Amino acid sequence: MKHIIGGKPPSDRTPGAPAPAARLVEVDEDSAGQRLDNFLLRQLKGVPKTHVYRIIRSGEVRINKGRVNADTRVEVGDVVRLPPVRISDKVAEKAERPAPAREFPILLEDEHLIALDKPAGVAVHGGSGVSFGVIEQLRQARPQARFLELVHRLDRETSGILLVAKKRSALTHLQDQFRERETGKTYLALVTGSWPANKKVIDQPLHKYLQADGERRVRVTTADDPDGMRSITLVKVRQTLPARAAQGLPAMSLLEVTIKTGRTHQIRVHLAAQGHPIVGDDKYGDFDLNKRLQKLGMRRMFLHAWRLQFTHPASGERVLLNAELPPELADFVPTA
Repeated sequence: MKHIIGGKPPSDRTPGAPAPAARLVEVDEDSAGQRLDNFLLRQLKGVPKTHVYRIIRSGEVRINKGRVNADTRVEVGDVVRLPPVRISDKVAEKAERPAPAREFPILLEDEHLIALDKPAGVAVHGGSGVSFGVIEQLRQARPQARFLELVHRLDRETSGILLVAKKRSALTHLQDQFRERETGKTYLALVTGSWPANKKVIDQPLHKYLQADGERRVRVTTADDPDGMRSITLVKVRQTLPARAAQGLPAMSLLEVTIKTGRTHQIRVHLAAQGHPIVGDDKYGDFDLNKRLQKLGMRRMFLHAWRLQFTHPASGERVLLNAELPPELADFVPTA
């Protein structure tokens, strides 16, 4: 059985009854400036992207009665025609089972943005095997909020500062800053071995690829790789931890890592390529050490988005935020 968004389910219609009608939606200020495809994905929750693009190409979606393309920008007052679309039982069931509402520790909030402290183990958004993430839970916790969108992303196992925009103008302003490298992003990472103090800059291109099982991975590549993307990481040693022989642990280094580019898994791959993988990293780390650490209570990757600097999208003032190490990480590092 299929369900129809924008009309009653087929079983509720008597034979010969008219098909569900299209909906007309007026674009408000919070949606102004969005690409049409992104606007539709928010309006037609649960509808696959491929289907959204299909109804745009077919002309079933119209703006002010005219045909449009996926990259058309919607403006305040535009009237968008949304045709009724069919989705599978499975997708409909998922849409009817919303993410559990959840608030997160807040570092800063005003009418333009939220800066929260994301715990490890929580994805920032749903997708690829994850039913929901921070943004879906936050929307459920704040049903009155007209607009909540992620400004950037953090890996699921990375904790720390995450920005959410409360207005479209704030979203575009902040994303422009990230794109133009006008933000300052510094992480705390615990790596194996003693990091050489003179190794302060890693400038190596990264190449994304898929494994045989379809899982995404990243590796350091060469400057002549056409698919390599230049990636720059700055490293500063905060603390060196001596080996703990009684626990079977090697020497480790607590690093302050600032990224000048925001590539997928950049910090994890750059540090591992130098022979100093992040403690607890289940993709690029020392797997034997990770097993020993789990028995000692360290069951996550030691990577934390500690400091973030950006220009406030409304006031123009420079903002500096810090999120201290969560207890499970702080307790593992002896006080210097």
